[in-house]
Amino acid sequence: MTNYQVSQEWWVERWLELLDSYRFKKRLERARIYAREGNVLRIEFKGAQVLAKVQGSGREPYQVSLSLEPFSDEDWEYIVETMSNKAVFSAQLLGGEMPQNIEEVFTANGVSLFPFTLQEINSRCTCPDGANPCKHIGAVYYQLAERFREEPFVLFQLRGRTKAQILEQLRQLRHSGMEEQDKKAAPVEGNTPNSGLESSSKTLELERFWRYEESMSSSLVEIVPPQDGKTVFDVLGNIPLAAADARVVRQYLEAVYQKASQRAMIAALNGE
Repeated sequence: MTNYQVSQEWWVERWLELLDSYRFKKRLERARIYAREGNVLRIEFKGAQVLAKVQGSGREPYQVSLSLEPFSDEDWEYIVETMSNKAVFSAQLLGGEMPQNIEEVFTANGVSLFPFTLQEINSRCTCPDGANPCKHIGAVYYQLAERFREEPFVLFQLRGRTKAQILEQLRQLRHSGMEEQDKKAAPVEGNTPNSGLESSSKTLELERFWRYEESMSSSLVEIVPPQDGKTVFDVLGNIPLAAADARVVRQYLEAVYQKASQRAMIAALNGE
């Protein structure tokens, strides 16, 4: 069972705060119990829509659908371009983490990542309860909070862009930006220093032999997360300690490796 009272990532907290703003607290409590007891049998995504099956008091589970108003293609073009302008955002998103100030990117482009009220969420349930949200819809709301914790990109998908689409656009923007920088930095033919006969007589400096001071083409370097989602622990296997100790060590090292990966990507992106 999922405990929704423990400390969560900030984007999960924002979602739970939205649910807590609903005035019918008893209905929310029943929905929370449904979510904790596993009544949400399945959640899947069809584009930007959430489809779920929730077991109620009847024999057959009820069908629940949820969706948010997706952003336009033009909005997403500006949003991702704004993301790409900050290396730290690109690094954290590539590392699977939601940047702390990511909402500023959306508000700067005139949209809001999170809905302001539950009324902004389009929801339907096949149960006979006329209230919306019913406890089945509410249970899916709480299960989505857990999905957001595991995969923050789900929030973007509800607004019309998948993780793969956003990362690909970020990569393309960085690539085109570096090509533009390469063109500006390229020397004009005939005006390069030490050209012609002068360059052929230049004395070789041994201490500079292993230095490469020209900018590398951005096409040679791509920074992307592992395609299979595996971490270093999946490759190395179990830590040879007692189960309790291994769990503590693994949690600590996962945090260290995640932070190191983010810093490495930030340094690489800044270097581009």
